[in-house]
Amino acid sequence: MAVKEMEKERAPQPAGFGVLGWVRWFWRTLTSMKTALILLFLFALASVPGSLVPQRGVEPDKVARLFQDNPTLAEWYDRFQLFDVFTSVWFAAIYLLLFTSLIGCVLPRTATYLRELRRRPPAAPRNLSRLPHHAALTADLTVEEAARRLRARRFRVDTGDGWVAAEKGYLRETGNLLFHVSLLGLLVAVGIGSLFGYRGNVLVVEGDGFANTVANYDRFIPGREVSAESLEPFSFELKDFKATYQVQGDKRGQELDYSAYLRVNDTPTAPARDYELKVNEPLEIDGTQTYLIGHGYAPVFRVTDGQGQVAFEGPVPCLVEHKPTLTSGCVVKAPDARPSQLGFLLRFLPTSVPLTDGTYASAFPGELQPEVQVLAAFTGDFGVRSGRPQSVYELAPPDLMKKLKPLVMGTAVPRPLAVGKSLDLPDGAGRLEFTGVKEWVTLQIAYDPGRMPALIFAGIATVSIALSLMIRRRRVWVRIGGGGSGTVEVGGLTRTEGSAAGFAEEFDDIVQVLTAGDRDAR
Repeated sequence: MAVKEMEKERAPQPAGFGVLGWVRWFWRTLTSMKTALILLFLFALASVPGSLVPQRGVEPDKVARLFQDNPTLAEWYDRFQLFDVFTSVWFAAIYLLLFTSLIGCVLPRTATYLRELRRRPPAAPRNLSRLPHHAALTADLTVEEAARRLRARRFRVDTGDGWVAAEKGYLRETGNLLFHVSLLGLLVAVGIGSLFGYRGNVLVVEGDGFANTVANYDRFIPGREVSAESLEPFSFELKDFKATYQVQGDKRGQELDYSAYLRVNDTPTAPARDYELKVNEPLEIDGTQTYLIGHGYAPVFRVTDGQGQVAFEGPVPCLVEHKPTLTSGCVVKAPDARPSQLGFLLRFLPTSVPLTDGTYASAFPGELQPEVQVLAAFTGDFGVRSGRPQSVYELAPPDLMKKLKPLVMGTAVPRPLAVGKSLDLPDGAGRLEFTGVKEWVTLQIAYDPGRMPALIFAGIATVSIALSLMIRRRRVWVRIGGGGSGTVEVGGLTRTEGSAAGFAEEFDDIVQVLTAGDRDAR
């Protein structure tokens, strides 16, 4: 028993997998076609939240509204970076893994493809009758003539002693390889756009202007290699905004079209020009594109404080609360009011109509009967000078809202304010006047140097996948009997699964060409 134990101890033990083994296994797994397809599917799947959840870079007003309406859900979305899907860590991880996987797939496939291009068609098998497609016939045909007729049908041909080998359909693998290369090019183009491009959002009210500098953006997302000097020095002024709506039928109130009329300076010294900015028709200046992505109302208010001084005057952009009627919520803050700051929660009704229960609502998104409902008025410290960042769409942080003194609540103002009307606050605290209505637009300004390369590679990928799906790889062999017997055997097969049925007709045509005379063969 002791001897057996000693022999067992001396016996060589199987080597462990080791670090190098695990690295090789991980690389083979990552660069396999199956993994590449899974990552491509995950890449497409990861883009879905970018369409379902409003993105900060595209719809910042909707993101702000979601934080107001459902702060718990918005915090979870923000925690998982769902408001910034395409710049999130998990999206970048999928992107890099897919890029690495495609490189690992393309390099060995390219080497294999180059070897295939240099290799001649294989010699004819001894027994052609075992092939899926076979024909035996009697014809006066030589090896040279058979090779010539097959070349005329664009086959690659090789000949031997009494046989001809022909192959066709190399473009299938070319399309397959180009598809993978174009995917790599597409990812590189996206990476170039992320490094050297930028995008930002800005809200502009009628009559206001915008200069393309970092400080003027409401939200600016630069690439890693972008600096403030990288931005094109153009500017524009929003002269007017017009929208048209369906006025009758079941789709009454639906937007038909809207345009922003700009006065544009391409450079600081260039003459101004007029431009009509429409959806999907961006303003482009030296590769920088300005898109019209949304609009709303900005009613104009004047706030007079308790000492008779104008503490605030100007348009206030309102967030859309109900898209079909453009009913919007507004916040007006007058931090310079004396003796105490003033703030108002308002609702703007583009076409105000009374309801049977005594309340008011908007019946149409167009500006037909604009009125403003005063939901509440407060006085106190709104925290605007505390140094804490605040949203312009909220009156004060929740902890400060509890300390504010309410002056007016909604039930105290039964009738909304029409243009030119005002509301006097109690105890001589001040006055709120509704003086007019303007409109605002949200714009996305983007520079993406990888945009055109991405379009080109996407086109190549489309053509390539069509080639790989439509072209069949097939081989044909011809054996010509010796001694002048005139016996000719033709065999053929496809190297593409599922294409045998389509090859049957082509094989019959090849047999007919090989047995026809010169005139018929031509």
